[in-house]
Amino acid sequence: MEIQQFHYDNKIVQKFLYATMLWGVVGMLVGLLLAFMFLFPNITDGISWLSFGRLRPLHTNAVIFAFVGNAIFAGVYYSTQRLLKTRMFSDALSNINFWGWQLIIVAAAITLPLGYTTSKEYAELEWPIDLAIAVIWVVFGWNLIATILKRRQRHLYVAIWFYLATFVTVAVLHIFNSLELPVSALKSYSVYAGVQDALVQWWYGHNAVAFFLTTPFLGLMYYFVPKAANRPIYSYRLSIVHFWSLIFIYIWAGPHHLLYSSLPDWAQNLGVVFSIMLIAPSWGGMINGLLTLRGVWDKVRSDATLKFMVVAITGYGMATFEGPMLSLKNVNAIAHFSDWIIAHVHVGALAWNGFLTFGMIYWLVPKMFKTTLHSKSLANLHFWIGTLGIILYALPMYVAGFTQALMWKEFNPDGSLVYGNFLETVTQIIPMYWMRAIGGTMFIVGMLIMIYNVIVTIRKGSSVEDELAEAPALARVSKRRVAGETFHNWLERRPVQLTILATIAILIGGIIQIVPTILVKSNIPTITSVKPYTPLELEGRDLYIREGCVGCHSQMIRPFRSEVERYGEYAKAGEFVYDHPFLWGSKRTGPDLLRIGGKYSDNWHLNHMYDPQSTSSGSIMPAYQWLVRNEHDRSDVQSKMEVMVKLGVPYTEEDIANAQQSMAEQAKAIEKNLYTDPEFAKTYEADKKYAADNGEDFVEMRNREIVALIAYLQRLGTDIKMQDTEELISQNQE
Repeated sequence: MEIQQFHYDNKIVQKFLYATMLWGVVGMLVGLLLAFMFLFPNITDGISWLSFGRLRPLHTNAVIFAFVGNAIFAGVYYSTQRLLKTRMFSDALSNINFWGWQLIIVAAAITLPLGYTTSKEYAELEWPIDLAIAVIWVVFGWNLIATILKRRQRHLYVAIWFYLATFVTVAVLHIFNSLELPVSALKSYSVYAGVQDALVQWWYGHNAVAFFLTTPFLGLMYYFVPKAANRPIYSYRLSIVHFWSLIFIYIWAGPHHLLYSSLPDWAQNLGVVFSIMLIAPSWGGMINGLLTLRGVWDKVRSDATLKFMVVAITGYGMATFEGPMLSLKNVNAIAHFSDWIIAHVHVGALAWNGFLTFGMIYWLVPKMFKTTLHSKSLANLHFWIGTLGIILYALPMYVAGFTQALMWKEFNPDGSLVYGNFLETVTQIIPMYWMRAIGGTMFIVGMLIMIYNVIVTIRKGSSVEDELAEAPALARVSKRRVAGETFHNWLERRPVQLTILATIAILIGGIIQIVPTILVKSNIPTITSVKPYTPLELEGRDLYIREGCVGCHSQMIRPFRSEVERYGEYAKAGEFVYDHPFLWGSKRTGPDLLRIGGKYSDNWHLNHMYDPQSTSSGSIMPAYQWLVRNEHDRSDVQSKMEVMVKLGVPYTEEDIANAQQSMAEQAKAIEKNLYTDPEFAKTYEADKKYAADNGEDFVEMRNREIVALIAYLQRLGTDIKMQDTEELISQNQE
């Protein structure tokens, strides 16, 4: 048998490891800043690009795609070469993957704080960056698949199955959720609207968690846990059941993010059923990981790497028990929109993704630099500080979530809400926000300890960038099943067929859920009184999106007595048919805004945006003073309306031609309303005089950004008369 010599490419693994640590610190520091903004709302002192609404998507993207994404690539590039006994197919593709991914991260770090966002959860980046992501992801997949095809190990280990499923599914999710029509270089509108957009987004959003934060990490678990423990995986048969059941079931579960919303009941119920089923394969994987460590628990007690991995797998088990539980309608009715969801998400992110990454780094670095870890004591210190940080983060958020849910739903004997003012529910949970900030600080301190430990370890070692290896050449074997070979044994040496079957498995759920919602009109009953936004309202909506208001405010009143009493009539599917994208939100740090239109005066909105605490004592909303100062660029409004027409919004040619005049008239009316406040009139006229006396340009209030935002807010929820809603829907269905 011919023995061939070759070299593993360690350079690419090292690059991704360094990027993982760098972006991990950056992403988590942004998250820590956000945590302190709940305690000190104006900590960034009115700097637009450091506002909460703009930094929140930067934090989520940095942690998910920069920290976790680079960790995935590092682990995949290291393990794939060794599992397949070959160097990656192309060093050039590996480096394009690395540098392209870093450029995408930098582009996100620049554009998101500047307000260029689609507002879609975990998919906020604008269309040019979406295209770049697709290209770099294809480069990664090309390199992975080509490496599999030139392998020297015929059998495809379970980790490779998860990598293949990850590549295919993320590509499908990203492409279909990112379908959008550009307006300009950094502005686009989703091709989907309202309910349809919500379904596609959470089909993507839930499965971004499934196939970016879970399946690749399960692949890493199947490789690194047995390696670190020096034991084989507990059950190969269980891994087969785990893989196929997980990728098939996961894709159906997205609608559980939209329970009690305007999504059709049949889609909601499908999401519930498959979410409950999901606990079986998820716990199958957890059990397979933990039982791999049977017989080596003494080693676990002394080995920080294994301790990180044990807590990671346990965190995965906790999060995947809680996810199906949260999809139960009676539990979801309590938890949704509350800080309970924040706790749930961070148990998965900090424990499962964070700790497995840390364990992988501690195992990889000494091996790749031919040395021992600088300090086992520091690694153990990192473990305990990080674990305590997770506990101090998650437990207070659970308490905050329960507190919010109970206070939101509590009634007096006379039928009125006990806590009618939303702010009363906010002030009660401030102590929990303090504890979260402390827990987050501890987690980051632990990571900094790790980075110090790794740097010293690297300095005392010697880098082996091209690691010599040898393996026998791959002998030819019949493509057909041989005697005694099961179907899955055959499939494990047929990567093309395995990939095709995995693709079919993940496509079934998406097709059955999404296609009927888009094509069957009766799923979204129309309401004749719902009209498109005026040009100024459309511009105001874009400002609402730019400032990230959807991160703290929902626009989805669920059909509960407590919500109808607090906010107004529950939401109807037909109200959102012109919303590209939908803005239902997923967290209520502030109250729902669906029925805010006409509830407060134009002056109230101006004062609220300029100084929230002046209108709402105790508010933790930051000031948006630049909206009151900035001149509003409305030059693209016709282009925006033309794109909307292509998406089915019934603007006429006359509407588009008269857009500037329409905006001027509506803005002037709002400006006139603002003058009814003597204090505003006095200050405004003084500013105008000061500008004239000093030869400075003065921006008329009607031309400022705040006026467009007020126009949008005053429109919300005013299209329908509540008592006539059911009648209107019935008529349209007939």
